[in-house]
Amino acid sequence: MKSYLVQPGSGIENMQLSEIERPSLQSRKLLLKMLAWSLNYRDLLVAGGQYGLGLPSPLIPISDGIGEIIESNTELGGFKIGQRVALSFFPDWHDGLITAPKTKKSLGGTSQGLLAEFVTCSPSEIVSVPQFLSNEEAATLPCAALTAWNALFETTTNSPEKKVLTIGSGGVSIFALQFAKSAGYKVVSISRSVQHLNQLKELGLDEGFDLINNPKWGDTIRKSSFGEVDHAIELGGANTLPQSIKATRVGGEISLIGVLAGNEAEFNPLPIIMKSIKLQGIFVGSIAMFNRMNSSIEQNKIKPVIDKVFKFENSLDAFAHMAKGNHFGKICISI
Repeated sequence: MKSYLVQPGSGIENMQLSEIERPSLQSRKLLLKMLAWSLNYRDLLVAGGQYGLGLPSPLIPISDGIGEIIESNTELGGFKIGQRVALSFFPDWHDGLITAPKTKKSLGGTSQGLLAEFVTCSPSEIVSVPQFLSNEEAATLPCAALTAWNALFETTTNSPEKKVLTIGSGGVSIFALQFAKSAGYKVVSISRSVQHLNQLKELGLDEGFDLINNPKWGDTIRKSSFGEVDHAIELGGANTLPQSIKATRVGGEISLIGVLAGNEAEFNPLPIIMKSIKLQGIFVGSIAMFNRMNSSIEQNKIKPVIDKVFKFENSLDAFAHMAKGNHFGKICISI
């Protein structure tokens, strides 16, 4: 079968489309024919050697994808041949609180990923996907959508009049906006692009500020008519966290998810202490969360936003497109 392989640390330019042996259908396994995939910033970090040591080499990249069950060597566990399913980012995190054993195995990281024509898995590692979504739309859910869902509803305090801050216009931020609006929350966002802010407003954004004209956007938000936020979805990392703290109310929450603006900077923890802010790291989510999220997506008919779709044989172009950092929404690959 055809599969992409990368030596972690060698960069996306050295990723190769290779012919490898099709996985055998072992005991208690399903065989999936892959249909679509989506990229995350993590995939660039893995290829560039910035995602830790000890990863398999060569590695099949990408954690997010959906496939069709075509063969089974086990009880289907409620699934059926021909059904479209998504694989869980953490195959062993079924439910409950996050623990080290549950997150030891991660697709496209510590274990082989999905950017291949066929993969095998156990019924316990997959979820059904909303039927009204296209293959590409469904492929966006396992990491970005679930991360946003976890931050907003699984590890936080919720109220009907909650005010939320999102950063940028990537997959997690847009899903956070869509989920927050479906729950009736108000949302403010910051972005480098005025065009992207206008696109976010078409999705329901209540207020937006561009970074160029508002470098101290934390104060800008706090002093604006929108006012301080209850919950910041923090994707920038060390370089944006101080501004998120300024924008967050006393007793508020910050979900720390990404490091898009850098992971090294001087950090003063005093404002967090003085404002009694809860700072919570978020690392995707469990299979049970995935199912709850999918139920909400189905109920509210939430459609993922896709920036561009590339064919499987042009996957390197998809990685290069993500590396430019100008996308709005998710970048997908289709068979």
